[in-house]
Amino acid sequence: MCENDETTMVTLDDVKKIADLSKLSYTPDEIERFVQQFQEILRYFQHLDTAPTEGVNPTYHALEGVIGTPFRPDETKPSLPRREAVANAPREMESQFRVPKVIE
Repeated sequence: MCENDETTMVTLDDVKKIADLSKLSYTPDEIERFVQQFQEILRYFQHLDTAPTEGVNPTYHALEGVIGTPFRPDETKPSLPRREAVANAPREMESQFRVPKVIE
């Protein structure tokens, strides 16, 4: 992406490169639309850069300082019997899910 005086411009080549790196293919119309959408996103980030942040400490986690889960305590509860848990599985063997081998 090329730097301009105030605004970073997104080019067709930038969008094509991003699509290629993502292994995605788009029509020329979709690529044009993405150029505009990326420009809007960058303009929004530039707008955020103007927010007053003096005296604000950086936050690295949304729940910084919270120990454990803030949602609920972990507790043991009864679960489904094995047969019932695998009842709708496409493949099952000895009451366990059967899946394709992924590691040789």
